[in-house]
Amino acid sequence: MSAEASDPAAAAAPSLEAAKPSGVEPGAAACGLKPLTPNSKYVKLNVGGSLHYTTLRTLTGQDTMLKAMFSGRVEVLTDAGGWVLIDRSGRHFGTILNYLRDGSVPLPESTRELGELLGEARYYLVQGLIEDCQLALQQKRENLSPLCLIPTVTSPREEQQLLASTSKPVVKLLHNRSNNKYSYTSTSDDNLLKNIELFDKLALRFHGRLLFLKDVLGDEICCWSFYGQGRKIAEVCCTSIVYATEKKQTKVEFPEARIFEETLNILIYETPRGPDPALLEATGGAAGGGGAGRGEDEENREHRVRRIHVRRHITHDERPHGQQIVFKD
Repeated sequence: MSAEASDPAAAAAPSLEAAKPSGVEPGAAACGLKPLTPNSKYVKLNVGGSLHYTTLRTLTGQDTMLKAMFSGRVEVLTDAGGWVLIDRSGRHFGTILNYLRDGSVPLPESTRELGELLGEARYYLVQGLIEDCQLALQQKRENLSPLCLIPTVTSPREEQQLLASTSKPVVKLLHNRSNNKYSYTSTSDDNLLKNIELFDKLALRFHGRLLFLKDVLGDEICCWSFYGQGRKIAEVCCTSIVYATEKKQTKVEFPEARIFEETLNILIYETPRGPDPALLEATGGAAGGGGAGRGEDEENREHRVRRIHVRRHITHDERPHGQQIVFKD
């Protein structure tokens, strides 16, 4: 009988050596990176310095990049301690693992962290988590989006660009209290605030149909402008000069009914097809009659602007009854 057959311990030694998993044997062979043993049930992961311990079942349960790594299709390397190295940030890897385990995870409240988690989910190709993150980000954007955006005009050029870039009718309020070389009457400040409040209310009511602009640098004190298809249709100026006893005063009016009427009138320019002739006629914008002169009337109407001004020169003041009033020209 040979020496190998007479020594059963020596015969069993090679099989014991073969059963040892790679990456855990001490010595020179363990100093470098080694392939992960496919039959390993548990996996130790080092993701950017963040250590995780999980199973092959978790990593290969869904069709992700991790499944490709640990199902034998892609070679992965371990260090001397048996840790599989993944060169990614480990901040959100725990969330990735929990999603692979449970199929759902609580998402971060922060928009920034949601974006970071989405980036990691895309890298690891976790499709379900990608969709959850995208839906959460979309909901946050919708919740944070203002209901009504009102641009503030800072220059004539910017105003022209805004008018040219929209297909909606436009309502613009110019209010600049400093454009006054006289003193204001006692009710002017209140009326100026009422004009601004009406503008805000109209913007909330018609924000989906009209574009509202604010101008705080113009030459008027309080003036409404209404635009349709890129041209001015009407204008309502709310200031007048009051000739009081000793000096001129500026008075700000609040023609609420007229402003509301012009806002409704401008809605006929809402569609890109152009103003409806029936609506124009009903609102006084179209001249009656027909024949050869109709085309000329329509051409004149295209370039006509309705300018509504309160009385520019008023021969009274707002003093209580019983005080002396002197009228001036």
